[in-house]
Amino acid sequence: QVQLVESGGGLVQAGGSLRLSCAASGSIFSLNLMGWYRQAPGKQRDLVATIISGRTTNYADSVKGRFTISRENAKNTVYLQMNSLKPEDTAVYYCNADIISTSGLGRYWGRGTQVTVSS
Repeated sequence: QVQLVESGGGLVQAGGSLRLSCAASGSIFSLNLMGWYRQAPGKQRDLVATIISGRTTNYADSVKGRFTISRENAKNTVYLQMNSLKPEDTAVYYCNADIISTSGLGRYWGRGTQVTVSS
């Protein structure tokens, strides 16, 4: 069974940095698109950044220049380096990946990790 597990969230002051990690495990043949989404209280879940196997990246306008998404294919892991954090970045951050496994192609989500930025 495929699982995505996020880590690295926490409480940080405005202007600080955090690095999120998301590791995929299970009977995985390949990972295609991987990404990070976030959901603030009372709001919808929004795209933060994505990266495909060829290293092409895409960012929400609100995080461009501050966040960097990267991946380590050998470890089935995607990262999100978050710098110059703002209070409005406070949200639960979810990892997402399109994975080909013994179950076929599926889109998987992690359970999320809380990021809180204090002013």
